[in-house]
Amino acid sequence: MSPNLRTALIFGGFISLLGAAFYPIYFRPLLLPEEYQKEQAVNRAGIIQEDVQPPGLKVWSDPFGRK
Repeated sequence: MSPNLRTALIFGGFISLLGAAFYPIYFRPLLLPEEYQKEQAVNRAGIIQEDVQPPGLKVWSDPFGRK
């Protein structure tokens, strides 16, 4: 196996590994925002924002809200 092919396979494998790791973390929520909005609604159902939020800070909002 030539050194150039071996180097290309190593870097290609590394890039593929990074892509496989970032897909569920970054790209899937961008592609399916409705699913993640429903999941966050269930997760935050019993939380009162004013009780959790430290005083003087902006109250957190929907991370999927578009400006």
